[in-house]
Amino acid sequence: MKRFAAFEPPEYLAWERDEVVIREYGATLERDPERARVLRTLDRPRLLDMYRGLVRNRLTDITLKRLVRQGVISKAWLGTGEEASTIGPVHALRRSGADHDVIAPMIRNGGGCHEFGMPVADIIRAYMGTSDGPSHGRDGHYGDMSRGILPPVSPIGDVVPVTVGIALSLRARGSDSVAMTWIGDGSTKAGVAHEAMNFAAVQRVPAVFIIQNNQVALGTRLDQHHLAAGRGNFDDWPRAYGMWGGVFDGNNVLDAWALTTLAVARCRAGEGPALLVAETFRMGGHATHDEAEARRTFSAELFAEWGRRDPIALYEEYLVEHGIPRADLETAESEVTAEVERAEAEALESREARMPRGESAVLGVYSA
Repeated sequence: MKRFAAFEPPEYLAWERDEVVIREYGATLERDPERARVLRTLDRPRLLDMYRGLVRNRLTDITLKRLVRQGVISKAWLGTGEEASTIGPVHALRRSGADHDVIAPMIRNGGGCHEFGMPVADIIRAYMGTSDGPSHGRDGHYGDMSRGILPPVSPIGDVVPVTVGIALSLRARGSDSVAMTWIGDGSTKAGVAHEAMNFAAVQRVPAVFIIQNNQVALGTRLDQHHLAAGRGNFDDWPRAYGMWGGVFDGNNVLDAWALTTLAVARCRAGEGPALLVAETFRMGGHATHDEAEARRTFSAELFAEWGRRDPIALYEEYLVEHGIPRADLETAESEVTAEVERAEAEALESREARMPRGESAVLGVYSA
């Protein structure tokens, strides 16, 4: 896809095809027979749909970053480099219809929102705080429960028990729908997350938990808060909780989709929750305000290593090698680019004409 020099990591701007990385991308997809089996069910439209999702995710983040630079919004939490950890799992779910699944994305999983049907304009409106945005100007955390999207829960780890509660309610209603959430490697240290995952395992709820191990918790490296670093990271956590699970390459959208597809099928069959681990890397700061800190936290060599594994560039190469013309990818990118540009224009129009009235601040507020 097109590169944006002012807004993308320098490693992505300089990206070149690395045959070793390309071969490993393909080999990952053949390593597990079960994942390879479900991958063979993917047809061309679904492969391209995932590509559009990745591009939509990246372009939405680039738009938000540009709006920060322009002073339109104060900051943004981006998922640059981690898009596959969101888009792959979300595409393994039922994203529409009366029996749709439910997702509880965190701030770096905004791609899950637009892939579940939320207009990109609403994501941008949420950052701008317009009255016609998802939270009507009250909160930058956006969601839409009518579409099955729970807004992010700010306190670290608290999204896990909420997701478990949603999964319990789905089962109580006789639905075979599934609830899914992501937690960062830092959030795994919250006691409430441990309690909720243990409860989920004991109650065999239809939930998929994804530990999104991007190697850093705010500004704390993984090796500073996780003793398993260097000898498997979170690989043994599913077994510790008595859950089915596994590890996927968080920069490989097809590996993410395949393992999540297997997990979701088990949940629908009443076989309990799943705990998946996405190994990925945050190619920026915690938010747009501290990107320089991220570069001080990790070595240039580590950024270079993960920069060679841009999830979009690698997926493009895979698709071309498997018979999808590059021209078709360019057409898909053009369509998504136009969609995101329209969304930005709509959100800016809302910012001019539909900001919340001051007196609305006391409406819909509850206290015990």
